[in-house]
Amino acid sequence: MLITRISGRLEELINEGKVPGLSIAIYKNNSWEWQAGFGYADLQYKTPVQPSQTRFRAASISKPIAACALASMVAEGLINLDASFYDYVPDFPGKKYDFSIRQLASHTAGIRGYSGKEYALNKPYTIRQSLEVFQDDPLLFEPGTQFYYNSYGFVLLSLAMEEASGIPFDVYTREKVLTPLGMTNTIPEQPATTNQQQSTSNSQPTKNNRQATCYTRRASGFREAIKVDNRFKLAGGGYLTTVQDIIRLGQAVLRKNFYPEVMSTFLESQKVNGAKTYYGLGWEVSENARGRPFYGHIGNQVGGYSYFRVFPGTGLIIAALVNCSDPKIKDILDGIAEEFQDYGV
Repeated sequence: MLITRISGRLEELINEGKVPGLSIAIYKNNSWEWQAGFGYADLQYKTPVQPSQTRFRAASISKPIAACALASMVAEGLINLDASFYDYVPDFPGKKYDFSIRQLASHTAGIRGYSGKEYALNKPYTIRQSLEVFQDDPLLFEPGTQFYYNSYGFVLLSLAMEEASGIPFDVYTREKVLTPLGMTNTIPEQPATTNQQQSTSNSQPTKNNRQATCYTRRASGFREAIKVDNRFKLAGGGYLTTVQDIIRLGQAVLRKNFYPEVMSTFLESQKVNGAKTYYGLGWEVSENARGRPFYGHIGNQVGGYSYFRVFPGTGLIIAALVNCSDPKIKDILDGIAEEFQDYGV
């Protein structure tokens, strides 16, 4: 049986010490095919992973969530994709070239990525305060001429969205995306409180906690990940979520229940010099090794890895979350997606 075989494969990842915990859900042809948890949400307390409840770091799956909020703003006439970023944030330091909202959302604006250990910042920045990290740096290239994936562009995007709507990014996204789509377990990650300082990670290691403890893999095994504060980059990688909620996001887009005319633009690969970038606006838009088109996202950050694929041709949606960084399991998850498309349960 397919599920038995795949379950054994994922159990091996746990037994071989490749991941501490993994949550997976698969939806196909309007039905939940499979949901399962493997390993532990917390190793100390041996807390089991529950697909419906255990929250992991969404990492860059935060970008499709932010993109849906942006699509809502476009539909409401609050923001123009082809308007200059400076139309909404005129006090941002000027650059050699202008750049648009669309270019920020498609990683073609020339904004730089992390330098050094900026991926692990642990400062209580607001979105606007975080600009001090990169606002004085030049663009990497003339906007629209290259593709360069980064998260700082989504920091700028979320700031422009706040200015355009007059509503905090997290509030607007909750009201226009998360609540309407039933993504009630998707929330901004908050840093550890004082009574959590016995933990080196951002999550509290209690057996009843719904947030998975974040780990880093070492030669000697897993250790709790360093503390980070992802609030300023909520749009690019700051949410906590469950696999069930990610599936719900995929359902809404697959069924064309969420601003379909606007979303069709977001799910179209942008082009640079006439060549596809295989990235839309906040969504990866590509095809797998078998030539099957998909959209979704992959994320990797301190203490978390995320995988999300929607295959419109077969109606399959797959989501997986892991509570450690860089587990190197993409090929395994790609294979699982293929098997469910080929054979089903």
